[in-house]
Amino acid sequence: MAKKSENKTVYDASSIQVLKGLEAVRRRPGMYVGGTDTKALHHLVYEIVDNSIDEALAGRCERIEVTIHPDNSVSVHDDGVGIPVAKHPTEKVSALELVHTTLHAGGKFDDAAYKVSGGLHGVGAAAVNALSEWMEVTVMRDKGVHFQRYERGIPQAPVKKLRPMKRGEKTGTTTRFRFDETIFKEEVDFRFETLVNRFREMAFVTSGVYLSVRDERPSPAREMNFYFEGGVKSFVRYLNRNRKALHPPVYVRKETDNMEVEVALQYTEGIAVSEFAFANTIHTPDGGTHLTGVRTAVTRVINSFARKNNFLKEKDNNFSSDDTREGLTVVVSVKHPDPQFESQTKVKLMNAEVSGIVSSVTAEALSAHLDESPRDAKRIIDRCLTSSRARAAAKKARELVMRKSALESLTLPGKLADCSERDPAKCEVYIVEGDSAGGTAKQGRDRHFQAILPLRGKILNTERARLDKILTNNEVKAMISALGTGIGESFDLENLRYGRVIIMTDADVDGSHIRTLLLTFFFRYMPQLIEDGHLYIAQPPLYAIKQGKDLHYTYTEAQNTALLKQLEGKKIGLQRYKGLGEMNAQQLWETTMDPAVRTLLQVTIEDAVTADRTFDMLMGSEVPPRRRFITTHASEVRNLDV
Repeated sequence: MAKKSENKTVYDASSIQVLKGLEAVRRRPGMYVGGTDTKALHHLVYEIVDNSIDEALAGRCERIEVTIHPDNSVSVHDDGVGIPVAKHPTEKVSALELVHTTLHAGGKFDDAAYKVSGGLHGVGAAAVNALSEWMEVTVMRDKGVHFQRYERGIPQAPVKKLRPMKRGEKTGTTTRFRFDETIFKEEVDFRFETLVNRFREMAFVTSGVYLSVRDERPSPAREMNFYFEGGVKSFVRYLNRNRKALHPPVYVRKETDNMEVEVALQYTEGIAVSEFAFANTIHTPDGGTHLTGVRTAVTRVINSFARKNNFLKEKDNNFSSDDTREGLTVVVSVKHPDPQFESQTKVKLMNAEVSGIVSSVTAEALSAHLDESPRDAKRIIDRCLTSSRARAAAKKARELVMRKSALESLTLPGKLADCSERDPAKCEVYIVEGDSAGGTAKQGRDRHFQAILPLRGKILNTERARLDKILTNNEVKAMISALGTGIGESFDLENLRYGRVIIMTDADVDGSHIRTLLLTFFFRYMPQLIEDGHLYIAQPPLYAIKQGKDLHYTYTEAQNTALLKQLEGKKIGLQRYKGLGEMNAQQLWETTMDPAVRTLLQVTIEDAVTADRTFDMLMGSEVPPRRRFITTHASEVRNLDV
């Protein structure tokens, strides 16, 4: 009989670990805030602000103030009733301490305390406390100012009363925390713009609440304040402010079946679809049953109206959901007494009954608008007809493209130079501007895992063109075939042939323009590449500085200035690279393509609202918004050498 290995792992009763208190949160932060990256870091702030928003939904709060302090701590203050500080009747500790140190403890389980709330699991405040180096909570209620400090989730002393409340002082809660750098180990930091975008959304869907965001790190400090009374209708107007609308927003707000539904929608002349869904003021980026309800209603109502008014003939097929959504901007917000989310991070609403209720409310409002505004109705139906015809043409063009192999469709002079590795996770493709740079990249690459796809000049501006026209563009067809994912309805990320798709363009105005055109294409037609972290931007050097036998490369103006100052008084040679073709193959490899030393910028979509609006403004057909943007930000450009 063979002997058992002495190194064999033992699994017995002693292997079972019990994580007490908040240790589970610290061990597995991904379960509670989605990870330890920048997105998760901002989620800490959202969890605390969500509690303040719940106070506003209960009618007990009018003002919420968020501040990023110079030490990178964040404070959230609201003028609600304040977290209870008295001892809990069964747990024998202050309720304030209980909600910050115990999972699934909170006031959201009691219908008498909160009719509607976004914090459902009693996890948010405790999770943030667990993942913070320290947290301090100050509560003003019960005629006193109460305080407690925690370090990595552990109370440093019982809740204490600092002083009596002064005459005129309002009740409320102030939570200040500093994230734990031993957990958030990456180079993460709070972004003022990210918080501003998030809380702007919250202010839109929580009308009548003043929301302030302040960043005290720069000098002078930055601050944005929001207060909207128009609800989601104001949000739709904001989203479409750089687009040409076909009609005024269709808006409805209705309470039914113990739930509040608020929907606003508006068609524009653009092609992009903009859909934003909220449940109890929580943005659900993956949608859910409330968004499904809106989509169902829009398609059903438009088809019914088109049939009834003879826009669609008997032989014509009904409009598809894609036909009725092209150019549509819609915001839906529901307030539900018991919402069911897909996870603690609340990215998707799951309540089955919500779909039918939202669909009914939306259908009633849209039907009334079409009947009462025949001119608007004709514009909308004509738009859907145009979309339907273009979609049919795009389907034929897409099928034609997909029938060809990758190499057959690459009719450009510089064809795809593929790599020998067949594991997509180990492969990467450089999309390179021009044949000259493409030739250099082919010579400098590691043929084992690096592929090169040269593009001839500037690709089509996909922000202004429909898919059928886009698919006739040789450069676009080349990218689709090389990547292998397909496009539109046939897009399948599983077929991606390269784990990293890297845009590499010249460091001049034309290169920046080409990079923007490529980013527009990927954002509009292959957003999953970005969402799943496959899209990157190469960072070639701006300068080469030769000093004796040494050759130094600098990648920013600041780096170059610093190095020139360091080498001051020495004989040097300075070269400004305006194009990739100015480097030889060895230099391109050493500076831009060698994984051991290169810098790649990963493209992310931190805020879909801002990304959608920015691409629409910079690449769309409306000139005045683009001119305003350029004029506003021109002063920020420094040392531009083109």
